[in-house]
Amino acid sequence: MEPLCSRKNSHSAVYAKALDIFSLARNISTYISHDLAGLQKNGSEDPNIYFTGDIVQQSVCLAPEILKAENQPYSEEKHKYAASVLRLSNLLYKNCERLERANSNGKDFLPLLRKELRKFRQLQHTWRLTL
Repeated sequence: MEPLCSRKNSHSAVYAKALDIFSLARNISTYISHDLAGLQKNGSEDPNIYFTGDIVQQSVCLAPEILKAENQPYSEEKHKYAASVLRLSNLLYKNCERLERANSNGKDFLPLLRKELRKFRQLQHTWRLTL
């Protein structure tokens, strides 16, 4: 089994940033979930709690889609997976914006995630041109 640092270096910068985004999204989601898990005064659950799961699900899908794009032999297939990565990153960004409107102490960390997503988009643009 090879060490983690050598595996990380064998992949592209966009892949490494996707892993960072996943880790950050998971931690933020866990933090915000505790604030939103309680019932509201009218007895219903906070609808924003679903966005916490969405950011984790979308961020967990980024890295495998990047690997699929990089490992495809044909350009058309690569661009199909790259488009999927673009859609996921856009959805992730929108869900971060939605969560920022939630009533939670953890929403202060969401601008950090959005900043990382902007960096990811820059890397992703260059990465798509190299496919």
